[in-house]
Amino acid sequence: MLDFLLSRRTIRNYSDEGISPDLMNSLLQAAAQSSNTGNMQAYSVVVTTDIELKKQLAPAHFNQPMVTRAPAVLTFCADFSRFSQWCELRKAEPGYNNFQSFMASAIDALIFAQTFAVAAESNGLGICYLGTTTYNAQEIIDVLKLPKLVVPVTTITVGFPADNPPITDRLPLEAVVHHQTYKPFTEQGINQLYAEKENSVFYQQFTKENNKETLAQVFTDVRYTKKNNEFFSEKFLNALKQQGFLST
Repeated sequence: MLDFLLSRRTIRNYSDEGISPDLMNSLLQAAAQSSNTGNMQAYSVVVTTDIELKKQLAPAHFNQPMVTRAPAVLTFCADFSRFSQWCELRKAEPGYNNFQSFMASAIDALIFAQTFAVAAESNGLGICYLGTTTYNAQEIIDVLKLPKLVVPVTTITVGFPADNPPITDRLPLEAVVHHQTYKPFTEQGINQLYAEKENSVFYQQFTKENNKETLAQVFTDVRYTKKNNEFFSEKFLNALKQQGFLST
């Protein structure tokens, strides 16, 4: 299992081979065994295989080609709708229309999604996470007809790989692991952690193509700008209000 995890890669190109319903159900059943808050399973997933619906979802994901090319698009949601309905039917008063409940539900949905991803990859499928889900949550809510207390938090495209791309680099482990307490980084430490990435031919070319002096500037000025972060933050907060997790 460790060798498998250490050799995983994101797959964006898929073959024409479909995913059988039996395989999909088995993967989802395995994922549903994931840990979750209070065993409430306050999450859900919408499996979209219909090409017309995938085309409707595509703009919310900035028309990334994986959305329409993948055999299946899975939208994982924080979902307190079903559980709240059950409570009401059993003479119990639900109190899950708040940010704390959203966070618990969102975390559980992401655990569910990652377990599905590992299960899918271990069965020969390739997956790609779409970070655009929270950028345009309201548009996805509208397409998938999500009720109150259901909010999409991540999306996975899945299918059999059409190619075998290289493994994406990662920072040294000490960049993300702290023992006992958090250890702030010195300037020297930051330089050491990012040296290999910054000195690679790939990232040097990437920086040049974006007309920037440093790789960090590509992230702050081009890919994930403050302006966009603030804009999409406001959009997502509005979606949370619309779906009942935040008071208006």
